[in-house]
Amino acid sequence: MTEQQRDIAQWVARLVVDEGLDYGAAKKRAAKDLGNGRGSIPWPSNDDVEDAVREHIALFCADTQAQELAALRALAAHWMQRLAPLRPHLTGPVWRGTATRLNDIHIELYCDDAKQAELTLLNEGIPFETQCQARPGQPALDVLSLSCPCAALGESVGVHLWVLDHDDLRGGLKPDQRGRTQRGDLAALNALMASLDKVTPA
Repeated sequence: MTEQQRDIAQWVARLVVDEGLDYGAAKKRAAKDLGNGRGSIPWPSNDDVEDAVREHIALFCADTQAQELAALRALAAHWMQRLAPLRPHLTGPVWRGTATRLNDIHIELYCDDAKQAELTLLNEGIPFETQCQARPGQPALDVLSLSCPCAALGESVGVHLWVLDHDDLRGGLKPDQRGRTQRGDLAALNALMASLDKVTPA
């Protein structure tokens, strides 16, 4: 990674950690802030950004991030257990370990029927909003978003349920080039929380 890429990655990381933006939104903001288009600069990869995010957390959030992450993971585990028939898998910063209280929880649901998730929430009387998320070169996904209280954080947290087809799970658990997974089921999450000894009640 060049020095310019490192500087950009650190800029993006600051937006991710301090403002709770996802990588895509943070990169767009950084391009605007820096006065450069994405095509005119050597842009850092998401792995480079994640490395910068971890460095930023270690420097500026070391005294609070671990507890906040534990609270979010415990809340995610609660919802994954509640939605167990829909094959939930945690993804995003809460799974990867880079989340703070500013981040939402992202859970992928692998359903036999696309409407199964909506019906489950409706039957349990859980209010939610539905949005359609476009994906380059792939069919759009339904995302069911809800807000729920997190006692450990003393505030509400956004939970986003990404509705995928059951067959999409094939290959979805393969590690990336660095040997890290992009998602994990409830058993994997529980094992992760136990190994870090940071289980916090939601």
